[in-house]
Amino acid sequence: MNRREFVRSVGAVSVAPTALMQEPQKPNQENAVQLSQIHGASEQDEKAPGPFLPGRRRVGYAIVGLGRLSLDQILPAFGSSQYCAPVALVSGDKTKALRIADQYGIDSASVYGYDSFERLADNPRVQAIYVVLPNGLHEEYVLRAAKIKKHILCEKPMARTSAEARRMIAGCAAANVKLMIAYRQQYEPHNMALRDRVASGAMGKLRGFISSNSQQQGDPSQWRLNLKLAGGGCLPDVGLYCLNAARFLSGEEPNEVSATLWQPKNDPRFREVEASCSFTLKFSSGFVASCSTSYDVHKSQFLRLEGEKAWAELSPAFGYHGNKLRYSQLQGEVETEFTPQIEEKNQFALEMDHFAECILENRAPRTPGEEGLRDHIIMEAIYEAGRTRRSVTLSGSPV
Repeated sequence: MNRREFVRSVGAVSVAPTALMQEPQKPNQENAVQLSQIHGASEQDEKAPGPFLPGRRRVGYAIVGLGRLSLDQILPAFGSSQYCAPVALVSGDKTKALRIADQYGIDSASVYGYDSFERLADNPRVQAIYVVLPNGLHEEYVLRAAKIKKHILCEKPMARTSAEARRMIAGCAAANVKLMIAYRQQYEPHNMALRDRVASGAMGKLRGFISSNSQQQGDPSQWRLNLKLAGGGCLPDVGLYCLNAARFLSGEEPNEVSATLWQPKNDPRFREVEASCSFTLKFSSGFVASCSTSYDVHKSQFLRLEGEKAWAELSPAFGYHGNKLRYSQLQGEVETEFTPQIEEKNQFALEMDHFAECILENRAPRTPGEEGLRDHIIMEAIYEAGRTRRSVTLSGSPV
C-alpha cells in the first residue's frame, strides 16, 4: 500500500504526490510590496517577505502548554508567519502565562488554566488550538478542543498508541473540525526540495535509506523518560523523524519491520523506556530503510537516500535550523556533487501557516491525523519486532 492508498483507506481526502509539492494558494495579495532589483543579472533576485494577512484577519491560535517548545520555537515563530497570530494561552502556571502574554501582546483575559480550557469556546478570536503537551495528554486535549468546535494542530507524536490516535481522528470527524499533526519537516524547504527531486525521477528508483536521529538525554525526572507521559523513549520522540522521513520522501509505505531495542538496567534514565532502537523498514518495491535512534549518545542527525541514478543526503537533518542538502548527478562522464543554496525558513511558521490556509479555504491539511496514525501503527510493529526479535509484517490497511 502506498501513501495515497493508505490515506484513502482511512477515509481522508487523498492528495496526489505532485499536489503535495505545489505552492499553497495565498488568500491575500492586497498588501504585497516588492522593491525594484538593484543587483546584476548574475545575482539572485531579492524578494521582500510577504504578503501578510492584516492582523485582524489572521487565524488566531491558542497555545496549550508553555514548555520549552512553545517558548523557544512556536511563539517566536509567529513573527515569521504570514497568516497566524497568537491570541490565547493555556497553562497550569498562571504567573508564567501572564508574563508570556504580556511579551506577545495577548490580552490577559485570554489566559486560561487547564481547568478553564472549555472557556476557549467563548473566545471568537481563537480559531485553532495548538496542543503542545506531553504525548500522554494529547488525546484528552484534542478531544476537548473538538468538543468546543475548534480546529486542532497537535504536536508529534500524535499520541501514545494507535488506539488513542483513532479516537482522536473519530472525535474530530464527529465534531467536523480539522486535525493536523505537526510534522514540521514535511513543510521545511530542504526536505521539500529533496522530495521534489525524488518525485521528478532524478534519482531513479529508490533502493536505500539510511538515517539516524539521536541525542543525549539528561535529567531522569523529565517527562520524556516517563512511560505514562511519553508512550515510549527515543523511538516516538526523535526516531519518529527517521520513520516519517522514509515514508514522506519515498511516497511508499513499509510492509515489514525488524528491530533491536536496548534498555540498560543500571541507568536511572531508562527505568521505563528504551535508550536506543535500531529498526529496518522493508517496502514492496524493494526499497529498504535502515534507521537508528538513541537517547544516550551525542547528538547525531542525518539521512541519506540512494537511488539507481543518484544519491542525496541531508546532513544535518531534522533540526529546527541548519539543515543542509547535498546530492550527486552524473553530467556527461563526470559525477558531480551539488549543494543547492536553499533559503532557510521557520518550520513552525510554515506548518502553522499551512493549517491557517486550510482553515481559511476549508481544505484538508497535508499531514492529517491519518498520517500520525500510520506512524503509530508502524512504531507498534517496531516495538513488537524488538521484543520478539522477529520480523513483523504490516497489513495493507490499518483498520
